[in-house]
Amino acid sequence: MSTATDPSAGRTDSTDRPGGTGPRFGYGTNGFANHRLDDALAVLADLGYAGVALTLDHDHLDPFAPGLARRVTALRRRLDALGLAVMIETGARYLLDPWHKHAPTLLHDDPTRRVEFLRRAVRIGADLGAEAVSFWAGVRPEHVPPRAAWDRLVAGCATVVDAADRAGVQLGFEPEPGMLVEDIAGWRRLRAALDGPPCFGITLDIGHCRCLEPQPVDRCVHEVAEHLVNVQIDDMRRGVHEHLEFGEGEIDFPPVLRALDDAGYHNLVAVELPRHSHAAPAVAARSLEFLHAAAARAGILPDAPAPPARMAQPAVPAQPDATAPLRSAPTDASSTGTVPVRM
Repeated sequence: MSTATDPSAGRTDSTDRPGGTGPRFGYGTNGFANHRLDDALAVLADLGYAGVALTLDHDHLDPFAPGLARRVTALRRRLDALGLAVMIETGARYLLDPWHKHAPTLLHDDPTRRVEFLRRAVRIGADLGAEAVSFWAGVRPEHVPPRAAWDRLVAGCATVVDAADRAGVQLGFEPEPGMLVEDIAGWRRLRAALDGPPCFGITLDIGHCRCLEPQPVDRCVHEVAEHLVNVQIDDMRRGVHEHLEFGEGEIDFPPVLRALDDAGYHNLVAVELPRHSHAAPAVAARSLEFLHAAAARAGILPDAPAPPARMAQPAVPAQPDATAPLRSAPTDASSTGTVPVRM
């Protein structure tokens, strides 16, 4: 598989960004787990999505299966034929360990397989022309002291940064509720520990902002605008890490989309509903309809259809209650962080 050598390859420079086109919506393939990848891409293209957030997994471009270079080349041709842009996501649950979800992470005693996975993700991102490669810290194993876990994370991220810098790929590190780095403040601390490498940006999940950030969601966007390279979008409630369909949570989306537009963000805004594969085509269709309507209300995408009545926007407070206790949603994973990991 070839490796890009141009340091600007795979990145979206501000001078190259399209202007006045409104948000570019994508959809995460982890929400199409019951579809073949090629079928999922066809459905999303037919619905009118601009791209996909591709979670590398055993059934969706397995990075450890034979013939990777050939499969990546074929996928790039398919994406080009369908007119789909791509983000690379690395949150597969059991790709690396069939017994333990998300294991190993960069925090485990032996992170070798995770490091190799992320290196392969970077090479795949380079060869697909991905807008960014996204990854996260992981949950701290109970037997690992916090300081040791932090040191392991910094060392692992430095290795991934080196690979990305050489390949000309942009990284988006995602703060994830319940993980060692779960908020924007934690991401800033990590970036500083890495000496602020240019390729180390942030993946912002809009639902996570409502879940646990102290400021309103649109302010979160403005806070990280300079380093924002990847956006995941879903609805959520304060203190509960559960990805919800639009209209089922507490987020007011037009101000969020307006904030992204004001920030000059033109990479994909990808729907993140990893537990909705059972009804993927229908969920994807109504998600795009909702987002088009929200963008129209924000004044950044004209002539969008109005949302169905069943998905009307809920009323939310102007300021989230930063003192409200964080509640636990039903989850299939233990967590040593503030909020249970439910992905």
